[in-house]
Amino acid sequence: MDTWRKSSYSGPGDGNECVEIANSPTHTAVRDSKAPAGATLTFPAGAFSTFVQALKGEGCSTGADLNGSHG
Repeated sequence: MDTWRKSSYSGPGDGNECVEIANSPTHTAVRDSKAPAGATLTFPAGAFSTFVQALKGEGCSTGADLNGSHG
């Protein structure tokens, strides 16, 4: 797995207002930057990218389709 990284938009100071991600060929891992030793969420390859693209396209409104249904 690649090294953990976070967005340049993660806030002032030590930047602990964000999540960190690490990619591998088969999945993307996500963790809280404030608790790096805590739980890690793991998404199949491509799923996290699809999630991020949905946020970029829809914003964070209540109408965003984040579970993949198109109905």
